Amino acid sequence: MHDVLEKEKIIRQLDAASKEVIDYCTAINDELFFYQPADKWSVAQNISHLAIAANSTLPAFSLPKFIVRIYAGKPNRASRTYSELVTKYQLKLAQGGRAGRKFIPAIVSPQIGKEKVLMCFLNAMNKLSTAIQKKWNENQLDKYIAPHPLLGKVTLRELCYFTIYHTQHHLNSIKERMNEKN
Repeated sequence: MHDVLEKEKIIRQLDAASKEVIDYCTAINDELFFYQPADKWSVAQNISHLAIAANSTLPAFSLPKFIVRIYAGKPNRASRTYSELVTKYQLKLAQGGRAGRKFIPAIVSPQIGKEKVLMCFLNAMNKLSTAIQKKWNENQLDKYIAPHPLLGKVTLRELCYFTIYHTQHHLNSIKERMNEKN
């Protein structure tokens, strides 16, 4: 992946990550999708967590720009590259960083249905892509910041990078779990 992603590539990467999650998880049978291992999230909870994260990110891209500026301030540095952002996030995880309470999904009942869980995730990611596409130009992604629970204040470009990586990170966890089952 190129280290500095332009807006159009960010949107393509977000959409590709969403599609990969949907395609992979659609093929998982319902029993495995909702299976709750001890001390780990089910596949359904991983997907719910991704939806929660995307919906929590959405205000940074959908609120009026002046509100984003008042709430978070101005960046005091240039945006990190994709690799730098990923390295910082991985370091935070290695130091024990975990999802805060509002990002921890409840146990997901099979009665909800796999399709509904996946559609909630896809809708959240589509809203995010649309907001980035319609409201922000290339330059603005580096000129506004938003708070991140583990990373502190990040530029909106970095928040996009995080969302791409975070989605892939959870998909990789799901894939590892499925490989353990086989």
